Amino acid sequence: MQSVYALFQSKSDNLAKEEKFLNFSVQKTFDLYVLQLLLLVAVKDMYKEHLEIRKKKYLATEEDKNPNLKFVNNKVLQAIEESPDVIKYRNERKLDNWKEDKEFVRVILDKLVESDLLKEYLSTKRSDLREDKEFIIKIFKEIIAPDDKLFDYYESMNLSWIDDLPFVNTMILKNIKNLKPGETINLDVLKVNEDDKEFMIDLFRKSVLHFADYDKEIDGKTPNWDNDRIAEVDMVLIKMALTEFLYFPSIPTKVTINEYIEIAKDYSTQKSSYFINGVLDKLLKEYQEAKRLNKSGRGLL
Repeated sequence: MQSVYALFQSKSDNLAKEEKFLNFSVQKTFDLYVLQLLLLVAVKDMYKEHLEIRKKKYLATEEDKNPNLKFVNNKVLQAIEESPDVIKYRNERKLDNWKEDKEFVRVILDKLVESDLLKEYLSTKRSDLREDKEFIIKIFKEIIAPDDKLFDYYESMNLSWIDDLPFVNTMILKNIKNLKPGETINLDVLKVNEDDKEFMIDLFRKSVLHFADYDKEIDGKTPNWDNDRIAEVDMVLIKMALTEFLYFPSIPTKVTINEYIEIAKDYSTQKSSYFINGVLDKLLKEYQEAKRLNKSGRGLL
């Protein structure tokens, strides 16, 4: 959707260039996923450094000399740090952000140290995988995900990351929840199969190539709106949905409508989802009556 929108906003006809950018955006989403994992490890490493400094204090207390290493030895963090997938990806993509931009690691660590989360977690010195997972999930939900400075940092690095962040965070939490004893964090979720890649490019191409053709079909289905008054994002979403109606036989029409309504809730105006639903419903009935749909299989209409 973003690539289709960007292509027409730029008034470019360079389809190959935009396809390349689309693939690049997918790769950058994967970078964000791994960066969020590495941030957890970076926070732990900085915390460990602080403990080492406290040991060397002139008037070090017993607690300074023998600190609680529960957070340092957290099994989830070990599963990330020792993961062959994460190590390989970090090295190949040269993701050294948290070495170069330590101030953002410090922001997260300061919030963690000040929170009751760490105090409660360190109330004992031993933990099992379940407790370790619960602690990291709480850090993620309550400290990392809502942090404005981190949000601004990601926005400055890559504009599309702001849209990707909720999805990435959800997938990370799911990965952590599914972690089993003795396992390391895998990056299987980042593996895009050829069918998905083909669908992504095919939907982009067909949406772009037929974009202008849909104007006449949409015209008249919005009696209170001229086509040029419809929000641009809404128009892109409607036309992409029509592309799925007409050129993707295996996608049920109900699935298409539901997907684009949900996208509209995130990217367009408050009333857009109702507007898009109404337009698509009218056009779907028209296509069905004219037998223009080429759907096959149960439940696809």
